[in-house]
Parts: sequence; C-alpha cells; structure tokens
Amino acid sequence: MTVDFDAHFHAFLTSTVNLKPYKLTQLDGRVTAITDAFKKDATVGHMYKEHTPQGSWAHETIINPVSSYDEFDADILLHLEQNLDWTEDPKTYLQQVRAAFKRNTTYKDKVVRKNRCVRIQYANDCHVDVVPSITLDDGREVIVYYADNDFEDTNPVGFADWMKERDDVTDGELRRVIRLFKWLRDYKNTFSCPSVILTVMLGTRVQWWNADTEYADIPTALVNLLEALDLWLAGHPTMPLLDDPSCPGLSFNHRWDEDKYSTFKKKVSDYATIAREAYDLQGDDDAAALKTWQKMFGPEFAASAVTEARTALVTENIVASLSGKTLEHASAHNDVAPHEEFITNKYRDVQLRYTAQIDARVPGSRRSALLRRSRVVGVSRSVIFHLKTDAPEPYEVLWKVRNRGVEAERVGQLRGEIRTGGNVTRNQHRESTSYRGIHYVEAYVVRNGVVVASDHHEVKIV
Repeated sequence: MTVDFDAHFHAFLTSTVNLKPYKLTQLDGRVTAITDAFKKDATVGHMYKEHTPQGSWAHETIINPVSSYDEFDADILLHLEQNLDWTEDPKTYLQQVRAAFKRNTTYKDKVVRKNRCVRIQYANDCHVDVVPSITLDDGREVIVYYADNDFEDTNPVGFADWMKERDDVTDGELRRVIRLFKWLRDYKNTFSCPSVILTVMLGTRVQWWNADTEYADIPTALVNLLEALDLWLAGHPTMPLLDDPSCPGLSFNHRWDEDKYSTFKKKVSDYATIAREAYDLQGDDDAAALKTWQKMFGPEFAASAVTEARTALVTENIVASLSGKTLEHASAHNDVAPHEEFITNKYRDVQLRYTAQIDARVPGSRRSALLRRSRVVGVSRSVIFHLKTDAPEPYEVLWKVRNRGVEAERVGQLRGEIRTGGNVTRNQHRESTSYRGIHYVEAYVVRNGVVVASDHHEVKIV
C-alpha cells in the first residue's frame, strides 16, 4: 500500500510539531492575566491602549517544545500612550513596564529584563515577551531598544500582512514549512537562526507562477522552498542584507552574525539534498522515502502515533471527497485574466539567486504613507512602487499589474500583461487606484536572459 506523504506530514505536524491546543488556550489565559495586571498598575496602567500578538503566535508558526529543555514563547505588543517626558530617554518605557510587573505579587519573581521586551518567565515550558510599543507624534510606530536607548520602527501588522500574502499563495503550506524548519532547528541543534529571520528568508522565496504545482502539498512545498533557499544562499558568500519587508530601511542583521550565517548556509544545503532524495523516492520506494525523511526529522517522523494519525487523515479525506468537500488546497491560482502573461512563458530560465523588494507609497498621505502601514488605499489615488534589489548590474526590470474584482472585470481591466521597465524609471512604477478590490503588482529582475529575483505586492483598494 502506498504512503500518502502529504497526510503523513500533516499527521507529524499535528502529533509532534504544532503547539498543542491546550497550550494555546493556556497562552490566551496567561496573556489576558498579564495585560489585566498591567492595566491595574496605579503608576502606568493608565497608559495601556491595547495589546496584539506578534511574531510566531500571530503568524501561526509557533511550535511545540522539542525537548524538556526547550520552551515555547509568545510575543505581544503592549501599545502604550506616548509620554512626552520620556522622548529623550526611550528606555524609560521598558523600565516602567518592568517596574509595573515587579510591583505585582503574581509577576514580581517572573520578570526578566531584555533589550526590547519585558519577559514573563513561567516555571514550566513557556515565556511571554511583552514588547512596549508607542505611536509617536509623527505617526511612526516604534518599539524601544534598551542597549542603545533609542526607538526602532516597527510594523507588526504590515509584517503579518506580508506573511499572509505569501502563505495564501502557497495555500497555507508556507506556515507549515516554517513550523517544520523551526522544529528541525530545535531538534537537530546543528544551526541557529532567529525565527523572524527564518520567516523572512523562506517567505521571500515564495514565487507566484506555477504555485499550484510548486506548493501542491507539504512535501512538495518543503522541497521547493528548501531548494529555493539553498540557491539564494549560494549567491551570498557572506550574510546579505536581511530587510524587514514591512519597514524599508530596517534590517534584522543585528540579530545574527557571520559565523551563524555560514553554518546555516551549509546545513540548508545538506537538508535540501536529503529532502530531494526523500521526495524522489516517494511512490517508487515508500519505505526508503520514510527512512530518508527520518534523517531530517528523526524517529518521531515514523512513530506509531504519526502513522495512526495519518491513517485517520486519509480516511477523512476519502469521506470528504465522496461528499464533494475538500479539506485542503482550495486553489486560488486558477483564475487567469484574458490577456494575462506569466514570466515563465517569457523566460524559461528562472534562478532566483538575488533579493527583490517592492515598497509601495501613496504620495500626499501623511509622510507619503507606506502602503504596508496604511494597509488600504482609496480610489482615485496614486501609488508609487519602487523596486530594490541586490542583483548586480546590468539588469532589466519587468513589471506586471493584475487587477481583480467585479469592477475591473466589468470594464475589461483585469490586465496581467508583463511590460519591460516601470513607467517612471526602470525600478519605479506609478499606478492609479481606479477599481475596488485586492489587486497585485509584481516585478521581475532579469539578468543575461535569466530571471534572478522577483517580488509581489498586494494592493487593497477600498
């Protein structure tokens, strides 16, 4: 009997990798208690505005601790009213938040000071990082970096939107692959990489053409994303600039170093090779494929609990297909506009060795608002898209604008053609917002006849 490897990976995630539902419920309760305690503080409790999950909790990439020595963690942004007296001494925000918890009998012995947060450390397998966040008079949302006594720009909602864009392209496989890679990191202990950097590197590797086949199921997405990451890393002998995709000019490089990058690069190459070997064995020699996947994920990958869960999932999928329902992979990529073009039809050679990033701004808005901050734009406005890339010259840039929704379709303006060069400069393109809906713009960097970098930016017009 052949092995359904997609069901097997789902079972492995459910039984081993994913944070258990009761722990998520426990986390919700703890965060509610933490924020309630802060709000009741007589000194700074009145500064509370709201709190929001961020990081792996918000992105649905949080994982179960691998061993008894590991912890799962969650980050929350604690939005505070601005205190003008602390403007020249930003670390005061962190000091005052820490002091508030030290004054609380429940948390006074659980508080740990960190550079960007106040950590609430629980005795078992969890800690919660409380990150003070302030919106300044100029509209910037910032957090505090204690060591430098300075503000840092942040855009957690924009980052979450960016992550969701890429996850939607893969029909949810990106977040599953990130969870698997984080589990691999903690299980193997052969490399070290902050989760936010791992998320950026894998999310940036997602491409939009042939998405149905590239990310058809978990093992397919895992192999393709690992090989794409390996190819990109091979083009960067030293650590490249790791930009926050939601905050132009802000990078995550200070959270890593060259030695860790070098080790990571080597291990990604190793694991990409193993994953390809296992994937190619699937269907021909399933027993050998399982053993090869175990080289990456350990004996747990074929444990009895996983195989039993796989059997249940396969049965569930059969019942669902007979009833006309689908549990996974409801494709969002099979709507093609009448004149739409795809980059792979123009260039057969695609090797995404470099990074491309589109920043979109709305001129005339406050501080020429970054679209990933404002999240939406009204009709009858202009949006300027600027492409940044580390691809070496000479190169050309191709742009694609794809409208979606009933308004654009009604007037025959779904578009989707690919054009060389932006209409402002090679790397800059201007569009007007004429039709409500969720549209997108893509840019492709072509060098010597090879597509070497690309990016995708959604535009929600209301």
